[in-house]
Amino acid sequence: MPRTKGSKNRPKTTYTDYASQIAEKQETIASLNTEIASIQKAIEEQKNTLKEQKTTLKKAEKEVASLESKKAKADAKAAEEAKKTEVEAVLKKLLASGMSADEILEKLK
Repeated sequence: MPRTKGSKNRPKTTYTDYASQIAEKQETIASLNTEIASIQKAIEEQKNTLKEQKTTLKKAEKEVASLESKKAKADAKAAEEAKKTEVEAVLKKLLASGMSADEILEKLK
């Protein structure tokens, strides 16, 4: 004959050692608390490192922006100088070909 659900073949526990269970759980709690404390300390250290890295990044970005603006100014100045020398060369060529200064001014307009 088959047995009904909820079989009676369970081991009977008449005595439970609550003191040892409490001690085990307290040890687990203590170890978890120390792990949590170490993790929190690591998080704080990482936050400080992140803050320092962000500060360094901002400084580097500012320096790059400053250097880019200086480069743009230098390029503009060099382009202006190149145009100036080109214009002087054209003027010398026109003057050498026998054109007067008034004729050159009329061509420029």
